[in-house]
Amino acid sequence: MNGQITISIWFFLLLIGIAVIAILDRVLIPSSRWFLRRRVNRVLEEIGTRLDIEIRPFQLTKRQVLIDRLAYDPRVLDAVRDYAREHELPREIIQDKVLAYAREIVPSFNAYLYFRIGYWIAQKAARLLYHVRVGLFEDERYREIDTESTVVFVMNHRSNIDYFLVAFLAAERTTLSYAVGEWAKIWPLHTLFRFMGAFFVRRNSRNPLYRRVLERYIHMATKEGVCQAVFLEGGLSRDGRLQAPRLGLVDYMLRGFDPHSDRDIVFIPVGINYDRIIEDRSLLRGLDPGAEKRSLWFIARTTGRFVFRSLVLMMLSRWRRYGYACVNFGSPLSARAYCREENVIFSHLDRSERFPKIESLCQQLMGRIADVIPVLPISLVCTVFLKDMTADLDIPEIEKRCQHYLDQLKVHGTPLLETAGSSRVQAIAEALDLMLMRGFIIESDGKFKAVTAEAPLLRYYANAISHWSG
Repeated sequence: MNGQITISIWFFLLLIGIAVIAILDRVLIPSSRWFLRRRVNRVLEEIGTRLDIEIRPFQLTKRQVLIDRLAYDPRVLDAVRDYAREHELPREIIQDKVLAYAREIVPSFNAYLYFRIGYWIAQKAARLLYHVRVGLFEDERYREIDTESTVVFVMNHRSNIDYFLVAFLAAERTTLSYAVGEWAKIWPLHTLFRFMGAFFVRRNSRNPLYRRVLERYIHMATKEGVCQAVFLEGGLSRDGRLQAPRLGLVDYMLRGFDPHSDRDIVFIPVGINYDRIIEDRSLLRGLDPGAEKRSLWFIARTTGRFVFRSLVLMMLSRWRRYGYACVNFGSPLSARAYCREENVIFSHLDRSERFPKIESLCQQLMGRIADVIPVLPISLVCTVFLKDMTADLDIPEIEKRCQHYLDQLKVHGTPLLETAGSSRVQAIAEALDLMLMRGFIIESDGKFKAVTAEAPLLRYYANAISHWSG
């Protein structure tokens, strides 16, 4: 009984590893899960008392359950059968593809990360970069919305900052589920966006099997009342103008919608504008078919240099915000009311009949978005300089021309930025400083003149409000 057993060092380390795993599995992991679950439940109880649009049970369902529910949806199974027959492949292989698509699409919403970490990041990022303003907000109209409705925020897409800005401004009232593209699959953004409730979309994918899985997920989320945010243009505006609406996501929401039996879908238009968009030059470059393609190394180097320079300016207390970022919320549009007025039931129409109706609805939504896009100082001053690129203008003359243009806009009921605590002259002077810093204009003896080479950028910012002047 007092003998010794000799074992090799690798076997001893293996036993130690197994013991550590056993302790983690039996003691530490269950206790940490209990601790985290307790924190999440506390957050849910706290925010449940203040959210206008509550978190739906669908969002709190385990992700694997949603993946299985999506992958084995009857219509998805029909698509699997048809795809397997058409391509003469075993159904098991196609079903595995569908499971992969479902795992890619389905988010993993975490209320604690959304309201404690995501909200903090969005708030800090938005306020660090911009003077954030909420212009129009029709509170009384929103209180009339049935709390059981599915609310969908439809908005223009100016910058990738839109995700943070709108999520931050809406967080006091609801959670938002975004559709994000392939760019957001970069680690660690991939995990963060998934925990924030975003679902991933392959833009312009023509794979019918993938599109069926995506359609059924959006149908499920909409039917369960998940509040969503949709960029109706489908992507970033490259020239600053509002683009034609993309119908896909709205069609997925409405193709199975029955106004008599389903919960209502309420679209809330959102207009966004910025005094400076970080990726403006890259967007304009995308319009030039002859532009040399940038390498990943060039993009990484340029981004790193930009971030480093910004950090240095912050440490030296010389950091300046990029002007204003303003969001306006417009009048809601009820899908149920729309169906009643237009005498249409989307779920009863085939594709050829349904798409013109969807397009008509999207055009109306796009018009409502255009009606609430705010007029910001940079857009206003760029418009003034574009009207006379050769003129030398002092600040009083620029303010006079801006006021003349504003008087024309007011006739159309254009939403104007209220610059709390500062006069319009001061706001224009700040816009001129920002334009000087970026090389849009030059100054000589107190007079300012547009730089001809920067006309595309002047036009880009002026285009944000060009729909008001025709």
